[in-house]
Amino acid sequence: MSKVITFGEIMLRLSTERFLRFSQASNFQATYGGGEFNVAVALANFGLDSAFVTRIPNNDIGACALQEMHKKQVGTEHVVVEGDRLGIYFLETGAGTRSSKVVYDRANSAMATITDDTFDWEEIFKDAKWFHWSGITPAISQSAAQVCLLAVKAAHKRGIPISTDLNYRSKLWQYGKQPHEVMPELLQYSTIILGDLDTANFMLGKPKLNPDYELTKALPEGYKQVFSACKNLKYMATTLRYSVGASHQRIGGILYDGETLYRGQVKDVTPVVDRVGSGDAFMGGLIYGLIQSANDHQKVIDTAVACCCLKHTIFGDYNLITLNDVEQFLSGDLSAKVSR
Repeated sequence: MSKVITFGEIMLRLSTERFLRFSQASNFQATYGGGEFNVAVALANFGLDSAFVTRIPNNDIGACALQEMHKKQVGTEHVVVEGDRLGIYFLETGAGTRSSKVVYDRANSAMATITDDTFDWEEIFKDAKWFHWSGITPAISQSAAQVCLLAVKAAHKRGIPISTDLNYRSKLWQYGKQPHEVMPELLQYSTIILGDLDTANFMLGKPKLNPDYELTKALPEGYKQVFSACKNLKYMATTLRYSVGASHQRIGGILYDGETLYRGQVKDVTPVVDRVGSGDAFMGGLIYGLIQSANDHQKVIDTAVACCCLKHTIFGDYNLITLNDVEQFLSGDLSAKVSR
């Protein structure tokens, strides 16, 4: 069994009910989530040994977050319990033509105030087979960015595959640094990057491309530019999202292996129950596919698209699906008949 380590912040998620606006809400639904933890949950659901590296406060809310990790069968042996508070994000779920909104409350969280000696990366990686991080962690604070760099260097030293979801969040880069000042060094160690070409070039400090993802023959040149800037890169993937409205999404995907471009067929998803975490579901599908079907790149991207589509039908941050759900989706059975 392959052990996957993911690194990031778990947060308390407070979302309005029944598509209410913040100004209408008299209460919030409390759940937990966070990009890298969502990936760990997805992989645990698929039977992989996944563990989450994070820092949570020694209080009742931190204890609830730890309990949530246990519930989802994610390893907690590398969770550090210290710090002042758990990060929070508020979610107003959109509908129809009204977009969803996210408000972050993560300043001075336990993860934002980590230091170089918070985690023992040699111990963490001693039996790891994969490491996953995202652009969210280096966005929350200078110290988090520094620790993230220590992590990727330690994983690279051991020859562990490293996956990165670019996950650009403009509201988070508030400590005086821009992505192009931080991300290029981190991305040097990535084996697989998930993100669109515009975001990749933005984070690498290169001019925007504005590619047409329908022009299959022209796309490899754009991906090759990212490969040339990231010397350890073996794969780059892009989620194709065509937003008809908040309640109707069209989802596909691309995987490029340095030579060949593979496409996952675009599927309609309507109505959308919750799109938060759908990119993490795509990432989880990619990682699982590359671990289990590394020689079948078409199956890898098809699995990622299936995971992303199915996540849109599930409330909360996590992609609570099984491999049987994925196989049924890939078989073309999208009738959603009652299973009796």
